[in-house]
Amino acid sequence: MQSEPDLMDTPPAELGRAGAVIDKAISYMMDQNIDPVAIASALLGGSLGLLAQAMDDAAVLRILDSACESVRAGELRRLMQAPPEE
Repeated sequence: MQSEPDLMDTPPAELGRAGAVIDKAISYMMDQNIDPVAIASALLGGSLGLLAQAMDDAAVLRILDSACESVRAGELRRLMQAPPEE
């Protein structure tokens, strides 16, 4: 298993492309009337599987801890309430 990659090394274009593909997949699944919780659970499970292949357990836990802190701080809700970017 590889050590934790530096996420800052990820080119913004690559991250943007990946995000666009995920957005299209979510939109497609929503159009297919798949329950949003099922979609999110499948995406989360797949994401965790990818992280487990690329990082050690401690690095995955740091990412999950950071996500939990963001939820506790209300950052997720603020993002959902922000006007869409143009």
